[in-house]
Amino acid sequence: MTDTNSAPDAATLAARYLAAWNATDPAERRRRIAEAFTSDASYGDPLASVSGHDGLDALIGAMQERFAGLSFRLAGKADGYGSNLRFSWELAPGDGPALAGGTDFATVSGGRIDRVTGFLDFVPDGLA
Repeated sequence: MTDTNSAPDAATLAARYLAAWNATDPAERRRRIAEAFTSDASYGDPLASVSGHDGLDALIGAMQERFAGLSFRLAGKADGYGSNLRFSWELAPGDGPALAGGTDFATVSGGRIDRVTGFLDFVPDGLA
C-alpha cells in the first residue's frame, strides 16, 4: 500500500482506526487516536466533520454515548495503494447483526491516517 516496507499495511491501519472508535476508556481512546491519526487529521461523513485529535475524541465519545454497547468491526478486507486506504465497517452488538455500516476512504501520511471521507451504506431509521 505504501512506498516503504516499514509503513503499516492497509489491514493494520484499518485495525488501528477501528480500535480508536471502539476504545471506551477516555485515556485509551486518546492513545489510540494518537496511534492511528496524524495530529491534524480530518474526518468527514454525512453526519459530522471534525479535525485534530480533540475533534476526533469528541466525535467518537459522542458516538459511543449514542450507541452504547455497540462496536465497530471490519466488513470485508481493507485495501489501499500509495497513500490511499479503503475499508468498510459495520456497527453491531458483539457478534450480532450489523445495525449500520459504511465505507471509509482515507489518505495516509507517515504511517498514520491524515484524512477520512466516510460514506454511510446503511443506518438506523432517523439517523441520517
